[in-house]
Formats: sequence, structure tokens, C-alpha cells
Amino acid sequence: MLPRSRDSAAADEPVLGVEHLARLDAVLADTDRLLTAAYPGDDGTRQPVHTVYVPADRCVPALPESWGEDALAALAAHGSLAELADRLGLDARVADAVVPLVEAKLRTEPIEDLRLDFEDGYGLRPDDEEDGHARQAAAAVAEAVAAGTAPPFVGIRFKSFEASTRARGVRTLDLFLAGLVAAGPLPEGLVLTLPKVSTVEQVEAMVYICELLEDAHGLPEGRLRFEVQVETPQLVLAANGTVPAAQLIHRAKGRVSALHYGTYDYSDSVQIAAAYQSMEHPAADYAKAVMQVAAAGTGVRLSDGSTNILPLGTPAEIRSAWQLHARLVRRSLEHGFYQGWDLHPAQLPTRFLATYAFYREGYDDAAARLRSYVQKRGGSVLDEPATARALARFVHRGMLCGALTEAEIARDTGLTGVELAALAHPRATRPSTAADEKVR
Repeated sequence: MLPRSRDSAAADEPVLGVEHLARLDAVLADTDRLLTAAYPGDDGTRQPVHTVYVPADRCVPALPESWGEDALAALAAHGSLAELADRLGLDARVADAVVPLVEAKLRTEPIEDLRLDFEDGYGLRPDDEEDGHARQAAAAVAEAVAAGTAPPFVGIRFKSFEASTRARGVRTLDLFLAGLVAAGPLPEGLVLTLPKVSTVEQVEAMVYICELLEDAHGLPEGRLRFEVQVETPQLVLAANGTVPAAQLIHRAKGRVSALHYGTYDYSDSVQIAAAYQSMEHPAADYAKAVMQVAAAGTGVRLSDGSTNILPLGTPAEIRSAWQLHARLVRRSLEHGFYQGWDLHPAQLPTRFLATYAFYREGYDDAAARLRSYVQKRGGSVLDEPATARALARFVHRGMLCGALTEAEIARDTGLTGVELAALAHPRATRPSTAADEKVR
């Protein structure tokens, strides 16, 4: 507790001096260290807009290209991308802007984040078979990376650390990583996914495994990071009333990169009837709200889950599934979840249409407000620094995902890409830029 000063002072003179501020600094030193170490904020690097899950035994180096071709074929069989944009109700001006961008995306980078699945999408198989597929997955990823055809982010989801699958999950991870290391440097965008987490101790166990693997392969400390799937209620609310989803971030030694919501496992765990299991069920929204608060300020990213209603079947069923998927993607974005899962090539058109439209529709207003803020002009909206950061983050995300170009942002806001990033993520490690001077 801070001691009270007994010194008297004139009515118009400051009462608090250097010694009082020094005491204040001492009392709040732990708080300062906590905020700096545990809440560094987002670093402003690219976050994929989706994660594509495929069973690990189906992985081939050309998989992203084939998914792009299949997505375009699905469109061709039921009209065109422009017609789909119209069916989704996109404004004509927005559609004119996003349709060519999405068409190019499907041809050049249809998958941003690829997860080779050894868990639910793969099932239980003989050990020899899974061993072989783990080695094949490593070889396929290494070949794609060497050829320049790998997605920016790629990795595996191994089996959970529950007792029945723990040994198998660790062995698959071990074999996969050994195969990657043998082929050359690890991919920059390597992602490992730990599913069905129920306790903080399982996350700490994963940290231990990462440390062992780094030591065995001569990797730098901290090189291996992982995502945690939030798909059990025990991770949202523990038996003692605590929130493990928040605790695990701070007990993982900086190794947790993201929290991913698992739609169907979580829904089943809280006994939602199958027909009502959905990313937009109130139970799902509650779990994701907890995730959002737990990750706020930590730099740990969030991903929504998936819909199992795929664009397959009759033309009417396909159109209905596209409408649903686009609406769910948009809903996730509006709720602050900038990533989700896709399970089929035909979901890619609606993933990118809905995502790009989200940024294009909000861009004109955000750009105008940013320009006013940077230039200190007046206007009908008086934005505070926190709002300016939110506007800058919105535009910066749009730029990183390809919905907006750096040239148009510079034209409309007066900010370069580097300056925009500095305004959006002021706590990220970076040199000082002109943008800092403009907004002071």
C-alpha cells in the first residue's frame, strides 16, 4: 500500500513529487512487466483467412492447385463467379471489384493454410499405416515447399493428448517433424495443431514435447509453436470455476499461436442436438466470446470453425449451401474472427467472395476516416486513437488478404503499407515511421 504524504503544500502547487512517483513505479512494477510480457498485442503479420482440412493420406504436392481447379469447375457447373456474387446479394460496385480478385485468387493461391489431418478426418488406423502416412506427409510438404507450390501456412493436426491417443499423436508429430528436418529447413509457415484440449496441463505437455523436439533436431528455442483447438467445455470453464482458455496462453511459454473453435465436438460436448449444431448457436457464441476475451491483447489469434453443410447435391442444395457458407463467413468477420475452416473445394468461392466483400464494403468509410485522422481534419465523426487503430487494422487486414491494394490505400489514406501497419499495430517491434509523426 502506498504511504500517504504528510508534507504540506500551497493550494496552487503540485502535492506529488518525484519520490511519490518512484513509489508508484515500485508498486506497479509487476503490473508493468505483466502487460509488457503477456499482452504484447498482435504483431501485424499476415493471418490466413481460412484453414483447409484434408485427411493426411490424401496429401500430394499439387493439392492446392487441384482444389483451385475444382473450385472453378464447381462455379462453371452452376453459372459463374459473377452470378454467384449476384445471388449472394453483393452490391454491383463491390462485385465488380472482388470478382476478378477472387478469380485470380482461385488460380494462384486457393489455399492459404493447409492442415493435414491425422485426427477426426483420418481416424484410427494400424500404427504401420499411420507411420507411413506421417512420413509421406512430411515428404509431400517438403516437396511442395521446395517447388514453391506450398500454401503460405501448412502443417498437421495430430491426435489429441487424451490417454487413448496420446502416444499415437506424439509419434505422428515426431515422425512428421523428423521428415521435414531431414528434407531441409522447416517451412516458415509451419503450423502444428493440438486438438481436443481439456486442461492447461495438456498444453504444458505439448510445450514439453516441443522443447524435446527442438533439442533433438538442433532447432532454435521457441521455433515450434502450435494452435490449440477449443472443442471441450472444460477449456471454457473448469471444475474450479477458472477459465483454462485464458490460463493456457500464459503458461505455454509463448508457444500458443492461435485458438481454434471446434464446432461439432464442442456442440456435442454440451449436448446440442445434431440438427442444431452450428457456428452460430448461442452455445458456440458463448465459447467464442470467452476465447476472444482470453486472447485479447496477447497476440494469440482466433479462428472460427466450420460448417458441414457442403455445396454438393442438387443445384438448389448447392446454392443453399453457398448462401449459408457466405453468411457464416461474413458473420465470423463481423464478430472479430478473421479465420475459419473450409472442408471442400466448392467452399473456396464463397470464402473469398464473402471475405473480400467484407473489406471492400467497409473500405471507403474507413479510408476517409483514416485520412481525416492522419491529417487532423474535422468531420462529422471525431475518432479517438483507439478507433483509428481499429480502422487501420481493418484496412491492413484487407491489404494482407488481397482484398485491397497498397496503391489504393496510399491514394485514399495518405499512408504507405509500412505506415498503415505502424498505426494498426503500434506495439509491434518495428522502426519508427513517418506515420507515427503524422498522428502525434
